[in-house]
Amino acid sequence: MLILHDYFRSSSSYRVRIALHHKRLDFEIRHVDLVQGQQRMDDYKALNPSAGVPTLIDGDFKLTQSPAILEYLEEEYPANPLMPADHQARAYVRQMAMIIATDIHPLNNLKVWKGYVGKILGADEQGLQAWYMHWIHEGFAAYESLLGASNLTGDFTLGDSPTLADVHLIPQLYNARRFKADLSAYPKICAIEKNCMRLESFQKASPESHPNAPNGIEIIHGPGAAFL
Repeated sequence: MLILHDYFRSSSSYRVRIALHHKRLDFEIRHVDLVQGQQRMDDYKALNPSAGVPTLIDGDFKLTQSPAILEYLEEEYPANPLMPADHQARAYVRQMAMIIATDIHPLNNLKVWKGYVGKILGADEQGLQAWYMHWIHEGFAAYESLLGASNLTGDFTLGDSPTLADVHLIPQLYNARRFKADLSAYPKICAIEKNCMRLESFQKASPESHPNAPNGIEIIHGPGAAFL
């Protein structure tokens, strides 16, 4: 069975859970509490020297970094694909996914945002919020613009089925909603979010559905979410 080391609110872990559920793969979750610093413990760093999540174990094979994990799952377990067959469409999906994975996420993840901008550079809560929102809006504005300019856009980023672009987008939207971002400028993105969150694979992967989610967690992407 596949083993996924993750944290319930980690957006990169959320991506991998969506893909695993979409492909209907059995997997075991081993929770790594980022807030408590479990990712920096020696036994975990032996698995993942970057001291992050997710880490996927498939038999004797170990893999870190969610984009690499997602590509591996797509190639090793091709049923229920998350990438189209057409080469140009595949490139388009990667382009959209990378807006999230390279333009937003690295700047807003915990080790950069609070670990460096907060602790090392000394940003206060107002400064941290401003930093976070700046990169959310920079990335979402680009994503929304490309959706509007493309004839490939449908109910999802590409046509009428979810792809790896949506797998990247939805966890970032969870974070944006959690931190009260104003998403009114992104109607196409929000329409895709609604369509994704009606699917069982996305619902089951949500932080609220995670077995290690604390009781009383705010419902953002789970059943009964306000935006639905």
